[in-house]
Amino acid sequence: MASILDEYEDSLYRSASVQQSRASVGIPHSGYVNARLEKETPIFNKQRIDFAPPEKINSLVVSSNQLCMSLGKDTLLRIDLGKPDEPNQVELGRKDEARVYKMFLDHTGSHLLIALNTGECLYLNRSVQKVRALSRWKGHLIESVGWNKFLGSETNTGPILVGTAQGQIYEAEISVSEGSLFSTNPDQYFRQVYTLEEELGPAPVCCLEIERGIEGKFFIIATTRKRLFQFVGKVPEGTEQQGFSSIFALHADHLPSFREFPANLGFSEIAFYTPKLRSNPRSFAWMMGNGVLYGTLDYSRPDSILSDERVWVYPSDIDITVNKPISIVLTQFHFLLLLPDRVKAVCTLNGQVVFQDLFQEKFGLLTRMIKDPTVQQIWIHTEKVVFRYHVQRESRDVWKMYMNMNKFDLAKEYCKDRPECLDIVLAKEAEHCFQNKRYLDSAKCYALTQNYFEEIALKFIEAKQEEALMEFLIKKLSNLKPSEKTQTTLLTTWLTELYLNWLGVLEGDPSQRNLYLDTREKFRTFLSSPKNKDCLFNNRASIYELLASHGDTEHMVYFAVIMQDYERVVAHHCQHDEYDEALNVLSRHRDEKLFYKFSPVLIQHIPKKVVDAWISMGSRLDARNLIPALVNYSQSASTQQINEAIRYMEFCVYQLEETQQAIHNYLLSLYALCRPASLLSYLEQAGTNPNRIHYDLKYALRLCAEHGHHRACVHIYKVMELYEEAVDLALQVDVDLAKSCADLPEDDEELRKKLWLKIARHVVQEEKDVKKAMACLSSCALLKIEDVLPFFPDFVTIDHFKEAICNSLEDYNKHIEELKREMEEATQSAKRIREDIQEMRNKYGSVEPQEKCAACDFPLLNRPFYLFLCGHMFHYDCLLQAVFPNLPAYKQAKLEDLQKKLAATSQPSKSHHRPKDADTISLGKGQQSREQIKADIDDIVAAECVYCGELMIRSIDKPFIDPQKYEEEMQSWL
Repeated sequence: MASILDEYEDSLYRSASVQQSRASVGIPHSGYVNARLEKETPIFNKQRIDFAPPEKINSLVVSSNQLCMSLGKDTLLRIDLGKPDEPNQVELGRKDEARVYKMFLDHTGSHLLIALNTGECLYLNRSVQKVRALSRWKGHLIESVGWNKFLGSETNTGPILVGTAQGQIYEAEISVSEGSLFSTNPDQYFRQVYTLEEELGPAPVCCLEIERGIEGKFFIIATTRKRLFQFVGKVPEGTEQQGFSSIFALHADHLPSFREFPANLGFSEIAFYTPKLRSNPRSFAWMMGNGVLYGTLDYSRPDSILSDERVWVYPSDIDITVNKPISIVLTQFHFLLLLPDRVKAVCTLNGQVVFQDLFQEKFGLLTRMIKDPTVQQIWIHTEKVVFRYHVQRESRDVWKMYMNMNKFDLAKEYCKDRPECLDIVLAKEAEHCFQNKRYLDSAKCYALTQNYFEEIALKFIEAKQEEALMEFLIKKLSNLKPSEKTQTTLLTTWLTELYLNWLGVLEGDPSQRNLYLDTREKFRTFLSSPKNKDCLFNNRASIYELLASHGDTEHMVYFAVIMQDYERVVAHHCQHDEYDEALNVLSRHRDEKLFYKFSPVLIQHIPKKVVDAWISMGSRLDARNLIPALVNYSQSASTQQINEAIRYMEFCVYQLEETQQAIHNYLLSLYALCRPASLLSYLEQAGTNPNRIHYDLKYALRLCAEHGHHRACVHIYKVMELYEEAVDLALQVDVDLAKSCADLPEDDEELRKKLWLKIARHVVQEEKDVKKAMACLSSCALLKIEDVLPFFPDFVTIDHFKEAICNSLEDYNKHIEELKREMEEATQSAKRIREDIQEMRNKYGSVEPQEKCAACDFPLLNRPFYLFLCGHMFHYDCLLQAVFPNLPAYKQAKLEDLQKKLAATSQPSKSHHRPKDADTISLGKGQQSREQIKADIDDIVAAECVYCGELMIRSIDKPFIDPQKYEEEMQSWL
């Protein structure tokens, strides 16, 4: 094990050197570069709004990118932050001394409530310019509004809750219905539903929030200066529009559940955080006298939505008697406290101040801080300046806090896209698990870090935690890249040795049987893992050596099967006399080469099963390669065992229709040796055509002769067309067999007669049976009595041949008569032919003067012409032109030669001094030669009509245009 670790350290030497060089220049031990390329921006980035109000700012609200600002006494400024250059100013139209006390804007940015310090309330809708008074609300100083986020729309608020300074909670609804003749007041109703009290009586309702849980359950949160109330109840489905009075009615006789704290700011404020992809808040922060109550919201709880509550006390520099906080805003991991001259951000995970922003005195005292829940922007204003905070990457350092709190899963969640931070968290988690003796969990974490491999491995070795070490190596192996082949090889080998050691320890302990089986299954999973397949295959020799050194033959076979090294598997079974198992492996994997290699061994022990396996393989096996196994087996086996070899050979011949000569020869030898009865039927089934016979005729003849199978030899002689030898051998067996052989040479009467003479001689001389000899005469028409007589002895009387001699004489007479009749028929035929020739010489045809050539359509009589019996007429030159291209080459040459000779005979003689007799003789000879030439030309040119004869039939597939002149013809048409 130590040597493998040393090898692994050597393989990592180069990467370790790189890490050491990084550490020398200030790079962390993990190997990740932490240097920041640019200055990281703060989480809370402040921006001053370029806005100079003409009057002091009394109040500011913002929601859904809609900002509303109260300026001075009578002015209201509305700004769509998507179009900041188009502000809208509205006059309140108040002539008295009333001032804006508070403003409330719903979640859609459509409904604005303006509470005046005189106990009046105004309403302004985003779609209108006119402020309208809510008459039913008069006489109440509004402290808080709980908007209905579930039924509200741009023209109707739905049922909402209103909290007053006197502690009453009212339910109301506002609807915009401009243009209506009857609905003049926007406030539909305004009715009291509850009164909040503290120990001294009614207390101002500082905050109201309405949330809906599951199954129609509603949660209403209301706060006073020191108390936080919860009202929980269900609103029946379809009755939501009727309001929340039914929920408050449940608590008419008893107080609802509440949380109370002793200290008092004179007011309180609650803030909620809603993730972007959710409609319900996830956490809350309540600013009160004792600090900030922070927790999460669990909508599945039956009677309280608040969960995981804890109180974060104010920082030490905040004294609620001197500089108490004014407002609170909650983000995902922080709550921001607004003080008169600064803003503090406190982390909700540990209560530490992580950000503080001090404002200059020239801006004035800070008045209020609010957050737009839709875009997560924070707004702060004084009487003359407005600021905006952008929250950027708030979760960037959260992982550190979770890590220090040992909440490693959360820490990993918030740094999963930052590998250098994730590595630190994993290392801390691994060390934490190791110290708490959770070694397996520690190994899993260590395997994912960039810490030095050898340090971690030695750590587990020193702790004697082999199981954890194996887990570490497995995880490390799974994280290696395909290019890291050396590390993969070393880890794979090391793991194999560890598994084998561990299995060896467990196998000897009966009490650890279940653990042994579980470890064995893990080892087999490791060996069969697709990711390790290539490495194990390339190093299978080393793995085999490890398995052999531990004597683990079971896993050696298992590993060989995984590596598809079936040869090793089969050899193992054969060495242990497990022949059935070996055959099962061969049959399951159907490898032809393994069949060829192990069949000689297996057939000695389980011949029938082996032959069955061969047959199941069908044509995938080449029977020629199995013949050596069968030969060795058949030489030492009994007749019954040889039958298995015959069974397979018959399967190859009759089922697979094999044509290989070696297969047929071997089957023939088996038949000759053990099944003579099947030999002749096989030979007869093979036929008598030598070209279609697949066995070796000479080999078969020698084999049959050696074993004395004469009938088989006779059949082979017949196939080889050695009829004389066949008859000679057949006469030793059966005369009838010899007779069947004698009739085979049908085309050679002389040979057939010779064979029958042999049979007759044998019958006469050997069997001395005259009747049989006479039967031979009747069986073969070629034999005559005179051919057989020399074979008989002199003492035989003529009585035995009387009938045969008479029949022979009668046959001769019949033959003579037949010859006479044929001569007379030939004489009559010759006479008719002479008459037909004479008739043809006198045959003629008439031609009219207007007749035209069938080829050129010119008058026929202008030039020499031909007239055919079919009626077609052609000029000589036209017929020659039509016939010549279709003549065979030799006839074309002959025709050209005849034309030259004809032209030569038509020229006058150059000699003028010859004697008259000589010229006459020469002219006579020339005239005779010329007529003969013309007759020969006629035989070629006018042998048949060019339109009615075979020439037209032969030219039916000839193209109209010569392919060689096609391009020229096509161009002529363009």
